[in-house]
Amino acid sequence: MEQDPDARWLARVMHAAFFALLGASLARFLLRHPWLDLGPWVVALSAALAVLYVLPVPRRLVWLCVVVAVWMVLVVLAPSFAWCAVPLFYTGLRTLPPRAALVLVALLTVFVVAAQLQLADGALDPNLLVAPPAVAAIATAVFVHAQRQAERLAATERREGVLAERQRLSMEIHDSLTQGLSSQRMLLQAADRTWEADPAAARRHVRTAASIAEHSLTEARRFVHDLAPADLAGGGGLAEALRTLAARASADLPVGVRVDGPPVPLPDRVGSALLRIAQGALANVREHAGATSAALTLTYLDDQVVLDVADDGRGFSPGAVPQPDARGHGLPAIRARAEQLGGTLTVESAPGEGTVLSVSIPLGAP
Repeated sequence: MEQDPDARWLARVMHAAFFALLGASLARFLLRHPWLDLGPWVVALSAALAVLYVLPVPRRLVWLCVVVAVWMVLVVLAPSFAWCAVPLFYTGLRTLPPRAALVLVALLTVFVVAAQLQLADGALDPNLLVAPPAVAAIATAVFVHAQRQAERLAATERREGVLAERQRLSMEIHDSLTQGLSSQRMLLQAADRTWEADPAAARRHVRTAASIAEHSLTEARRFVHDLAPADLAGGGGLAEALRTLAARASADLPVGVRVDGPPVPLPDRVGSALLRIAQGALANVREHAGATSAALTLTYLDDQVVLDVADDGRGFSPGAVPQPDARGHGLPAIRARAEQLGGTLTVESAPGEGTVLSVSIPLGAP
């Protein structure tokens, strides 16, 4: 798993501090006790500790035990190495479970206190008894606090991710499967009404409903596998997908399609979003507008692509758009799709004058 950049930065700081303390401790020992009987042992153990510290090992727990053991021997031979324990606090807290890490920190602190008392040549100094435990407590508290903050942040990000995914899934269902089911219901109701008077028309309605059901099944399968909308899978581009959508929707509402400007290849996310927006907008027109016709216009400009969905229905006041309810998401879902790609939604409508919905997406959208 990729490590957090802040954690990598903190690890580098701790590594640098460890080697700085190790080098300073060795220099102090050699300046005060130049090559006495213990000198070769201290130098050798210092070198071994430095190598062990950077040695990559698969079994982290064994490595930590060996490093701590070598450090303890060094502290017994030369108490000035005691303050190398501070970076080891961090290493232990990262490597061990919480309780085991606290035991290790306490053990290292005892060695630091003992080493400081030995360096004091028997003179009692209260600071030597209080300072090391205080430093250990502060280091542990800061680490634990930072770790818990990171866990809370990760949990928050996971919750936000789940909510965003739920919103995406709900919009996908509303703009694809719901539209198909609504069309099937209307066609079957029409077939039921004309079954006795016009059997041929009723059979046409049933065949159209079956065709829509087949397409909805394909959408559902692709939806499960998180693929592009089925109309885009044929490779004909967004314009062709909009024509297919219009032909299918024209079973109960005449829909025209117009393409302006030279077509340019669109990122998959942009093409899928615009097609879903068209599906959702037509579903809204069919269910709420009372329109007799609708039109889709796809316009390619120099820096953006624009989709207009117009109808001649009853219209409404854009300032009084209801919030999403159990029937669907409507305009809020369309606006959310556009904004996810850095685009905008514009709605022009008035009671009795139809509606024009316009979505603009920058061509540089991911």
